[in-house]
Amino acid sequence: MHTALLAAALLVGCLLAVQASVNLQLNSAVGTPYGASTLQLGVATGLLVVLAAAAGALGALGGLPDVEPWQLLGGLASPLYITSGILLFPRLGALAAVGLFVTGQMFASLALDLLGLLGLERKELGAGIVLGAAAVLAGIVVIIRGMKAGAQHPGTSGAGRAGRIVLGIAAGGMLPVQGAVNAQLRTRLEEPLTVAVISFAVATFTIAVVLLVLYATRRTPRPRITPLKKMPWWGWIGGVCAAAYVTGTFLLIPSIGAAVTVALTVTGQQLTSALIDHKGLFRLPRRPLTTSRALGLALLIAGSLTIQLA
Repeated sequence: MHTALLAAALLVGCLLAVQASVNLQLNSAVGTPYGASTLQLGVATGLLVVLAAAAGALGALGGLPDVEPWQLLGGLASPLYITSGILLFPRLGALAAVGLFVTGQMFASLALDLLGLLGLERKELGAGIVLGAAAVLAGIVVIIRGMKAGAQHPGTSGAGRAGRIVLGIAAGGMLPVQGAVNAQLRTRLEEPLTVAVISFAVATFTIAVVLLVLYATRRTPRPRITPLKKMPWWGWIGGVCAAAYVTGTFLLIPSIGAAVTVALTVTGQQLTSALIDHKGLFRLPRRPLTTSRALGLALLIAGSLTIQLA
């Protein structure tokens, strides 16, 4: 059973990388990343509501009056993460984009743990954590520097490239914060599926408001509906992957621990993103796994495991 749980943690990490890749098809059909994010998050919310209703977990919503307002804000991270994936994957590639996300995740996790923020138990800074952080940083530097100029999207050099790097790290850094906030919400409501429903409902509402504001100010086009009929079937599975990731991590952490769960899900993200790049899956450009990219990937995985298991 323990082996099955470890495999499940690795799998949900793989699904997170798949989610970001297939969302590009949704973006192509809808015509705006904000519309695609709204649709994908709406699908995930609907799936989680059905799941929670089937499990009889929606009754926990009655505990909302006792919840601190900030504990309802974990879902704010999802729109940033999903929209960033849509923007970064075609420009930097799956491996580089996920590498930035993972770098943000690792350093945000370290800040939360070392400072004991958001109700987490404070950890001491040890040699293993320092070595792991150094490996993660070295890994993403090797990957970014190893990107071939010809394989990059226009605008990935200079200030535009630096901006995308900052966006990727910031979006990844929001995920541990989201997890910590949702963990606090779970202590109040006790039902993990209900927490997931609230998180995704907040995320869907937030990105929908952003979409409406940007459309009203003519900063994004009106979302298209008709092209959705021609989208490949796998273009819809982003919402399924998102719901599976959130539900899976909530259920796995009490069984195998937060450190092991994070280490395996992050490893799954990186291995899957490397495969997507190398094979050009989901209609993404092929980016072969060169020696430098393989070295960067190995450093990222080693650093992630070292930090989480230190």
